Amino acid sequence: MSGQSNAYRSQMRAIVCRQYGPPEVALRSEDVEKPTPGDNEVLIRVRAAAVNPLDWHLMKGSPYGFRLLTGLTRPSEMHPGRDVAGQVEAVGRNVADFAPGDEVFGVGRGAFAEYACARPAKLALKPATVTFAQAASAPIAGITALQALRDKGQIQAGQRVLINGAAGGVGMFAVQLAKSMGAEVTGVCSTGNVDMVRRLGADRVIDYTKEDFTRLDARY
Repeated sequence: MSGQSNAYRSQMRAIVCRQYGPPEVALRSEDVEKPTPGDNEVLIRVRAAAVNPLDWHLMKGSPYGFRLLTGLTRPSEMHPGRDVAGQVEAVGRNVADFAPGDEVFGVGRGAFAEYACARPAKLALKPATVTFAQAASAPIAGITALQALRDKGQIQAGQRVLINGAAGGVGMFAVQLAKSMGAEVTGVCSTGNVDMVRRLGADRVIDYTKEDFTRLDARY
């Protein structure tokens, strides 16, 4: 029994992608080896994971040029899942920012599994008021919006910012982040999302099915 118990603890259930195609062809739930964190890694017991466009591209292998990064005939990275939230199970010997038991969220590899590894620089402590599911939805989309506004756009309070695709994953974060930076925010979306984008904090919402913002005199 002791040997069986140790073998069980060394494995986990995970979603594995061994070939390109639709979900019913490409994805399988399998028993795989539980990852061991490297010296500069954190092992997370996954409580929630989100599906990101990167996972879709990995699974489908499209557009075809994407395969130059992921493998021409089959995926070189077989473990999908990037956005993750969970509890720290173990840390590498060089990790000082996190400890077992910490609740974290961020970007890792192979998050569609019971356990996943990530680098400390790509993780943050999860606020107690945020659920694991909510936290898992934020990392890549939220970071993309933050980099665009703060690092590339260098948005300042009082500036006028237009966010095209304001109802998308990145756009929803961008509306809220730009507003928190003190910008005057205009969001562009379809009719069905106008109220939602306004609730996110947009000062003005343009329904692109009724109005072409590229023909307006406003400048952002």
